Amino acid sequence: MSDKKKVVVFDYGFGNVRSAERALAHVGAEVEITRDYEKAMNADGLLVPGVGAFSACMEGLKKARGEWIIGRRLAGGRPVMGICVGMQILFERGIEHGVETEGLDEWPGTVAPLKAPIVPHMGWNTVRSPEDSQLFAGLDPEARFYFVHSYAVHDWSLEVTNAKIRAPRVTWATHGEPFVAAVENGALWATQFHPEKSGDAGAQLLTNWIETL
Repeated sequence: MSDKKKVVVFDYGFGNVRSAERALAHVGAEVEITRDYEKAMNADGLLVPGVGAFSACMEGLKKARGEWIIGRRLAGGRPVMGICVGMQILFERGIEHGVETEGLDEWPGTVAPLKAPIVPHMGWNTVRSPEDSQLFAGLDPEARFYFVHSYAVHDWSLEVTNAKIRAPRVTWATHGEPFVAAVENGALWATQFHPEKSGDAGAQLLTNWIETL
């Protein structure tokens, strides 16, 4: 019997599912690409990729019952990780071309256009992670990750007042202005960048996630 962690890459039509599959398999996970409810619910980890427009991703996710699967997993403390737009849709809302779309509202916040001399933000960038980050454990502070996006969350407003609950760990990056680059919040983790395209640093980050499953 395999002792590998089982990870489902949720296939709802909006993500680099093959590159995510290869990257997770490379770091030792047993990976399946599917939108099957039972498999997505029973996996050790669920990875939600995302590319394209916020509104289109939300529409595709709902058609695949993805918002229900994510909510049920998190209610049971089952790990979920979002990547790129798969992270953005976890927030309260997204605004693109003046159109507002409701997100999954796991976190408060608005995904809005980046204000920078060059958009999209495309290429390698460093991040500023908290000292107690599990996601970035063992990584050089100067490690670079691969970003491709024109929108981001610019403010983090979730307050935790219960001393028994660990406050979310938020990682930041800067392109024209600071934005949220990653979040670790209990069973829910996410990155704005693409770890599956970030070489050795991305592999280490995915390994860190797999080890928590």
